[in-house]
Amino acid sequence: MPTFEWLGRFRADFDHLSPAQQAAFLLAVRQLVADLAEDRPLRKGLRVKGVQGAKGIFEMTWAPDGRATFEYGDEAVQGEAHVMWRRVGTHAIFSRP
Repeated sequence: MPTFEWLGRFRADFDHLSPAQQAAFLLAVRQLVADLAEDRPLRKGLRVKGVQGAKGIFEMTWAPDGRATFEYGDEAVQGEAHVMWRRVGTHAIFSRP
């Protein structure tokens, strides 16, 4: 099972989301976890792609104007992906992904 951690501003960003936004984000995380756990391509609906100008940082879409950024870290459990969440919110997070 993939492992995760929240970096820097992520906790404050998450706390500023409405309950509905938090639920939508957590649903997307469950989908991401399922894909990573099964070692299959990430589902297209999550629209995971690299952030322009920020090498090694990825963005994920969890709502029409909902984005989260993350990077992969060193494995905490051998053979399992380790995702480090950086930011979550609207497109505004891209000013500092």
